Amino acid sequence: MVMTMRGGMGNMQNMMRQVQKMQKQVTEEQERLNETEFIGVAPDDMVKVTFTGNHKMKDIVINPEAIDEDDPDMLQDLVVAAVNDAMSKIDSETNKTMGKYTKGIPGL
Repeated sequence: MVMTMRGGMGNMQNMMRQVQKMQKQVTEEQERLNETEFIGVAPDDMVKVTFTGNHKMKDIVINPEAIDEDDPDMLQDLVVAAVNDAMSKIDSETNKTMGKYTKGIPGL
């Protein structure tokens, strides 16, 4: 019975080391994602936005042709389209990168 407990403790320690290793990998992957730049574009490249993987906007470039003082709604729509494009790219890369750690875990 003592050997079983000892073997169980060794397995538990081994499992804890594996969990710690995985936590380190997850942290490194998340940091890499946070530093990665994602560029979202509106149709015809009229608006380009740059975000980091942690959803922080770094830059916006608006083509002068997109600025029509008689139609401000068009520029607003172009900005929204570019931002949504960037967010979609961030989400896709995050799911691809981090999904391997959450696959099979209920509720994630």
